[in-house]
Amino acid sequence: MEIKRLHVGKRLSEVAIHNSTVYLAGQIAEDSGADIGGQTREVLGHIDRLLAESGSDKTCLLSCQIYLADMADFAGMNEAWDEWVPSGHTPPRATVEARLGDPAWRVEIVVVAAQR
Repeated sequence: MEIKRLHVGKRLSEVAIHNSTVYLAGQIAEDSGADIGGQTREVLGHIDRLLAESGSDKTCLLSCQIYLADMADFAGMNEAWDEWVPSGHTPPRATVEARLGDPAWRVEIVVVAAQR
């Protein structure tokens, strides 16, 4: 059994790849001062970069979990999501309200994808 890990840190790896499945750690925005649209777009950009590095892309998403600090941001997050996700390739998705690790974070997104 081979597991490949990318961007391995003391506490977590950003990516784990096993049997052609790509697992991403929860992605958050570095610009925590941005509004929900800005934070969501930044997070989706991180996801694009990590998937590309892993031999995948957003057309290969298998599942998505979205954590919002406040469900009042649901519409704003969805606006950025709808601009990003390719038509016909929307993954199974859950969106929940959760207390995130930093009060300035408004959104955290976790995805699983197949390799191309």
